[in-house]
Amino acid sequence: MEATPFLAGWIQNQRPRAMSSKNSTVFYRNLEETLDLRRKQRTCYTLKDSPWKYSDAVDFSSNDTLSLNNSGRLRSEFMKELASHPNLPVGSTGSRIMDGNSEYIELVEREISRFHGAESGLIFGSGFEANMAVLAAVPRPGDAIVYDELVHASIHDGMLHSQALTRTPFRHNDPDVFYEVLESVRSSQPLVAQGKRCVIIAVESVYSMDGDICPLRELVTIANDVLPAGNAQFFIDEAHSTGVIGPSGAGLVNELGLEGEIAIRVHTFGKAMGSNGAIVLGNQTLKTAVTNLARPFIYTTAPSFPAIAAIRAAYKLVANEKTNAARAHVQDLVKYFFVKIGRDSIWEDAVARGILSVPLADDWEDAPLHSHIVPIRTRDSYSYYLMFHLQLNKLCVFPVEYPTVPKGQGRVRLAFHADNTKEDVDTLISTICEWAKEMMKIEDDDTAGEKVPSAARLVYTLI
Repeated sequence: MEATPFLAGWIQNQRPRAMSSKNSTVFYRNLEETLDLRRKQRTCYTLKDSPWKYSDAVDFSSNDTLSLNNSGRLRSEFMKELASHPNLPVGSTGSRIMDGNSEYIELVEREISRFHGAESGLIFGSGFEANMAVLAAVPRPGDAIVYDELVHASIHDGMLHSQALTRTPFRHNDPDVFYEVLESVRSSQPLVAQGKRCVIIAVESVYSMDGDICPLRELVTIANDVLPAGNAQFFIDEAHSTGVIGPSGAGLVNELGLEGEIAIRVHTFGKAMGSNGAIVLGNQTLKTAVTNLARPFIYTTAPSFPAIAAIRAAYKLVANEKTNAARAHVQDLVKYFFVKIGRDSIWEDAVARGILSVPLADDWEDAPLHSHIVPIRTRDSYSYYLMFHLQLNKLCVFPVEYPTVPKGQGRVRLAFHADNTKEDVDTLISTICEWAKEMMKIEDDDTAGEKVPSAARLVYTLI
């Protein structure tokens, strides 16, 4: 095995640099000292192309879930969309509240809103921007926010800038704790109990680091029971369900038929849809409020024509027969992974010894649907060991560690795609189990010094 260009770049980026910058100004020395703390922990990010983009490595990491990009289908549809509007300018020329609005962007907003069964929509440049803008702007003084403890960083940033009186988390995907938190908010905030102030409930349809699905119907029922005046309203980030879950990939809300129960939906276009940007869906009052109150919307240049054209092209593809088959194939691959890895004796031993686990594999047969994201939990520091082993065997994955996930809950995040095959999954399973077998042997060897597997030793010798 030898290091790929990606790993070589990662290795180079972990080398300490503070000492070599001692002749720089204090401004740069301080930055390098801060970065060296990351480098010491081997967690300094690097900007390199993933190997699946330039070699025969297999993609188990990207967000191109439906393979609209990798297959070239989106590019073809995008070029058709550009050609059909030869006279539209490339740039938007300003903020949408001034010169940046256009009939074209409003047309696409209406089309997407109809697709998802919403009254209106407002396009943003990214999902992060949309989440932050809405959560900062919508809650009114005296309102409360209740949120799942694992919501995205963009939701946290939005809440920090909001005018909400309180912000209270509840245990991840736990309806019982959600009920307790909602009752606590109701009993401690008289205006909420009287129906004069609102509770904004922030959740995600699919949680990107855990791959599990929100028990949305249960949460809606509880909220309506605790606050029957209608002042409990949901905000849901559908980033990882867009294109993947629901009728024609319309999302979890559409899958459950809860369009009339959810006040705010954010669908993003940078994942399964293969482009970039996001749309905030709701009624006309919500759209007008966000237009007037959301600083990230007011004070930014509107998305360009090519950006909106790529979004429209993706929606033209998402509901056709070929894409429906791609969605079904992703579901089949995830189930196949659960079945095959669960039958491997090495896997069973490794799980029993706490070396790794796949929480989503527990009782997976009982789940009505699955997401394309499957995290493999490992012991502390083992996530990098597993990543090295898989990357060196031409399987593209990435580790996830604190602060992205809670301390002690490191993992390697698998993402399945429409262009993955069962043979790819077989190779993935055998390579994971090969690594697990090596780790068990190392842990059993009392004479071993530093308990580092072969792939990690190769990488660390190059740092």
